[in-house]
Amino acid sequence: MIYEKHQDNPFQVHISFHKVIEALEEIALSDVDYRSNYAKGLLNEVNKFPELREGISDIKQLEEHKVLIRYLMSDLFPTALTKNEIKAVAIPFHNILFNFTERFQGILNNAGPDFDMTIRDFDDHEFYVMGCCLILMQYYKYPLDLGKPFFYDIPDAEGILKHYRILYNADFMEILPTEKAIAITPDDIDMLIDNYDNLELWMEKFPKDSWVLKGFGIMSMYDATTESAVSNLKTNLIGKRDEDFSIEQNFETIFRSIYKISDLKIGYTAINYEENKFVTAPFDKNVQSFILSEAMENDCKELICDKSFDGLIKKNNYMSISDVEKFATENPENKLALQFMKMGIRSVIFAPMVKDDKILGIIELVSSQKGKLNSINAHKMDIVMPYIVDTMERFYFETENEIEAIIQKEYTAIHPSVYWKFREEAMLHIGNKNTRDLPFKEIVFKNITPLYGQIDIKGSSTARNLAIEKDLALQIDMLIELFKFISENLQLPVIYQNIFELEKYQTQLKESLKADTESIVQTYILNEIHPILQHFNSSNVQVKQRITAYFEALDPNIQMVYNARKDFDSTLSLINKKMASVLDKKQEQAQEFYPHYYERFKTDGVEHNLYIGASISPKHPYNPLYLSNLRLWQLQAICEMENEYFHLRKTLPYDLDVTSLILVFSTPISIRFRMDEKRFDVDGTYNARYEVVKKRIDKSNIKGTKERITQKGKITIVYSQHQEEMEYRKYIQLLQFKNILGTEIENFDVEDLQGVTGLKALRVAVVYNEALTEEYTYQELLKDFK
Repeated sequence: MIYEKHQDNPFQVHISFHKVIEALEEIALSDVDYRSNYAKGLLNEVNKFPELREGISDIKQLEEHKVLIRYLMSDLFPTALTKNEIKAVAIPFHNILFNFTERFQGILNNAGPDFDMTIRDFDDHEFYVMGCCLILMQYYKYPLDLGKPFFYDIPDAEGILKHYRILYNADFMEILPTEKAIAITPDDIDMLIDNYDNLELWMEKFPKDSWVLKGFGIMSMYDATTESAVSNLKTNLIGKRDEDFSIEQNFETIFRSIYKISDLKIGYTAINYEENKFVTAPFDKNVQSFILSEAMENDCKELICDKSFDGLIKKNNYMSISDVEKFATENPENKLALQFMKMGIRSVIFAPMVKDDKILGIIELVSSQKGKLNSINAHKMDIVMPYIVDTMERFYFETENEIEAIIQKEYTAIHPSVYWKFREEAMLHIGNKNTRDLPFKEIVFKNITPLYGQIDIKGSSTARNLAIEKDLALQIDMLIELFKFISENLQLPVIYQNIFELEKYQTQLKESLKADTESIVQTYILNEIHPILQHFNSSNVQVKQRITAYFEALDPNIQMVYNARKDFDSTLSLINKKMASVLDKKQEQAQEFYPHYYERFKTDGVEHNLYIGASISPKHPYNPLYLSNLRLWQLQAICEMENEYFHLRKTLPYDLDVTSLILVFSTPISIRFRMDEKRFDVDGTYNARYEVVKKRIDKSNIKGTKERITQKGKITIVYSQHQEEMEYRKYIQLLQFKNILGTEIENFDVEDLQGVTGLKALRVAVVYNEALTEEYTYQELLKDFK
């Protein structure tokens, strides 16, 4: 028996069998002896318990009268149908159920003693409103359509969730008002039917316990597992895919219900149709692929034989293997069958997803039980494939959009601030046959002010050369030692020639590293030394072991020692990535002041260009105040990048210094998008001075000295006009007040550059504040970088 759980209820429930008893009394007065005698005998027992007629409000009494109730219900619950029908006496929408048919009782027994039987998606609010709707329909005869189907979700003995549609018969119920009941007017009904979500209104019109529900209902159910599972699948597919979306979690339970297989698992393998390769799902790399197992990609025909491949890929048929073990025995060369055996898969269905004659991928259903998946139930996929295909197509479309967004953000120069201009030009070529074939106009922004800044890694070339030298020296030492060992075991004169040549390179490395040394040594090792070692690899056991150990110590991609260089490259990349991420994050804030064009470049450090002016954002009124604001922002951003690196450098294997520079250029210029290069550049020879200064300024010296204008721990601000100096002195004073910059300001002339003279500079130290930065470990940063 299922006991009542809902507390708030418009009804006082009195379970009464008065209508059945009244029908028995009529039969008792009939002329049919056997019917009359049966009714009289049953009435004699029933009359001993007046609560059966008047109404039972204590649930415990139902158990006491269990046998007698079953006799009373015998006409409504025929014995011949008890193993077939899923049926019980019930109060609609309440968790009061009793007098189950044998089939219903068996379903509950299989679900287990801990199963909590509740109507799906049926909360206290809906329970109360549904009770009120019964009053409107039965007592006030208002024709409401309760339309929504109700379901019980009940697991079977194997744990497969099955779905049962609920049908109620209320012919044996009466609904009566108490003295607490409020008379409902037509106006009340009009208000109620427009306010389903207003529970307070329903409780006001139908107070708690203000009506009597007398009698009983009959609840019948039928197994609607497949239909309900398909409906749930459609609901999941229609929903928006978020970060927590998972094909396995969202679909596995549903497919288990459809196929009635408790251990069924679902996977997905995409297809690179041009290369005939199986690949992982591009829209979700976490999706399990049973075809690929742990690989990222594999040749289609290498895993599936030509005949199966033709049916699955070319003819788009379902492919099933009901007995993988037998299939593997009969096809010992089939790699996929052997792979499935290792994974414990014993039956499988592959369902290709095809849209507009293009195959998107393969849905995989697998089971550890032989015969559970086969060519017959494979066709159950027919009822769900149209929905899955449409959804997967949407996933692919969303993925393509994400790819385009990444390309636009990370790999092209079309910044959001100028995207409107490109869109405006593109719109001229869409939907108009007269303009479709016209050449595209170049995108030009005139009368804008540039800002340039950089944070440069000092001494990176020297550090890179030291890393190269360290790796090459280590590899040559390893090879000399290896060849000496080989010479002791194999008396071959040519070995001494190799040792001689290696020692010669060893000496050269100790003396100096030339520009082409790395290339020469690497070519010699790869083309001359390694072929010799590969020959010896099969002749002597001890030699073979030493040679194998040598090759295992090399980087598998380039077959060279790549330890120091790898650490240096990773260090350089981590520095660039961290500096760029700080700048990008700060830039998002800066765009809120006034939209402007922004681009940055990673070299041995991070450079950035900013362009601001009315032509870039014509919808926003421009004022020189925005330029001043952006210049102050740039100076603050450089200070923050310096602080970030100060803290980051402690965790890096290479201790490198950085220098920072800002170029102030007040003369407005124009920039043009170069169609052939797909990037912006200054427009016209009269703007070339700005580019010349940018390219030459960071390597220049203080005039009359050999000292570079940039120094570690300091920011250098290069300018040419007095008002620019005064403007930046104000910014520096503000940041000195905030303890971001040091107290001393250096002022000097910059040496004359080719074609550029008269430049001056300010230089000020950065105050490093560890409270503004995060804690890092090199391992964590390297993991994020990968």
